[in-house]
Amino acid sequence: MIKKLLVLAVLLAAGIAAVWFLWGSRPDDGSLTLYGNVDIRQISLAFEGSDRVAQMRVEEGDRVQAGQVLAVLDTRTARLQLAQAAAQVAVLEQSLLALRNGSRPEEIRQASAEVAAARAEVERSRLQLDRLQQAAASTGGQAVAGVELDNARAQMQVAQARLQAQRQAERLARVGPRREDIARAEAQLEAARAEQALLQHRIDLAELKAPQAAVVRARLLEPGDMASPQRPAYTLALTDPKWVRAYVDEPHLSRIRQGMAASVTTDSAPGSPIAGRIGFISSVAEFTPKTVQTEDLRTDLVYEIRILVDDPDDTLRLGMPATVRIDLAPAADGKDRS
Repeated sequence: MIKKLLVLAVLLAAGIAAVWFLWGSRPDDGSLTLYGNVDIRQISLAFEGSDRVAQMRVEEGDRVQAGQVLAVLDTRTARLQLAQAAAQVAVLEQSLLALRNGSRPEEIRQASAEVAAARAEVERSRLQLDRLQQAAASTGGQAVAGVELDNARAQMQVAQARLQAQRQAERLARVGPRREDIARAEAQLEAARAEQALLQHRIDLAELKAPQAAVVRARLLEPGDMASPQRPAYTLALTDPKWVRAYVDEPHLSRIRQGMAASVTTDSAPGSPIAGRIGFISSVAEFTPKTVQTEDLRTDLVYEIRILVDDPDDTLRLGMPATVRIDLAPAADGKDRS
């Protein structure tokens, strides 16, 4: 029995030595194999306003396109406010139009008529004063009291002042409104239009739209819920860009460069490689993450790289393990074939 065990041990050692020799002495095939996981960007979409959710139009797993409406808020209150703002804008527009057009011809004619009436009143007062003065002069002051003369003079002064005021009013009617009044009306109109645009913008924001093509990962609100900027309504997974996050050790770091071609395979489709390229090489070393399986020690320092892939069929999923093969032949012979 002891001899048999010794023979088995010798044969086992010989087999191990042979395997080590065959694999250890095998020439470098000019490629680098790495292991990583698929990574994609995600978006948490939330409404900018706080209102009641009216519609949630897509479900988990649905594919959405850029600009597609995903959810809608209740906008009845905002639309009533918008109608009120539109009416205010219309009022201010008519007020500004009246100022710009100036006085109507009828208003100018009315001012001219009032000037003529004031002039006639001045003439009547002057005639009355002249008669009283002549009567007083002819009778030596006995036929006319001094009080009557004073009243006549005062009436004439009042009439002259009224005439002067009517002349100024006529001039203002012909000149029209002041530029300052028109500028103030224009500013008030612009403020009302800005308020109207703001309300319209709020109504537009009541529609939650997809920023780009993506897949719905999670639906987090339902119709009737109260939305707010702090509560996401959907979580989207972008279909582009998509990459595999892998790690390379320092000895191989000098053999890769940004833009080098690579192929990506998964356990679910080992015979269907997906083309990719190195899009990012970290400039900072880090310890090998625990989720990464490598043939070297986990405590070795490695550098993160990202292999951008073209996956139009969307076969790669977030977190999926992937194998990356990078052809090092262009770097191995010292020539840049990119």
